[in-house]
Amino acid sequence: MPILRQIAAYASVGAVATAVHYAILLGLVEGGGWRPVPATLLGYVAGGVVAYVLNRRHVFDSDRSHAEAGWRFGATAFLGFCITFALMSLFVERLGAPYLPAQIATTVLAMFVTFAVNRRWTFG
Repeated sequence: MPILRQIAAYASVGAVATAVHYAILLGLVEGGGWRPVPATLLGYVAGGVVAYVLNRRHVFDSDRSHAEAGWRFGATAFLGFCITFALMSLFVERLGAPYLPAQIATTVLAMFVTFAVNRRWTFG
């Protein structure tokens, strides 16, 4: 698959995974009376499972075993979490940027880093 098409597919999978995460978060908080933190954690895990399955099958077409690719995907997701924390702290807390534009920039930057790691290491 050409790299630009693969990046677009990766971004699409991310959008689907995010939609699953937010749907569970909103459903549990608004419809189920859950507290937001446990609800978002459950949504995050569900979105992560969706991202793993879709990335493995449709973006990277990997034949690496689930035992190996799964923990590598988790480690890469944690890297993305750390990048998000670092950049949001820099943009919002240090530089005083508005949080939504900072989050958009952070998401795009983290997406490219995690795409590269997933392409070469997780599923490669």
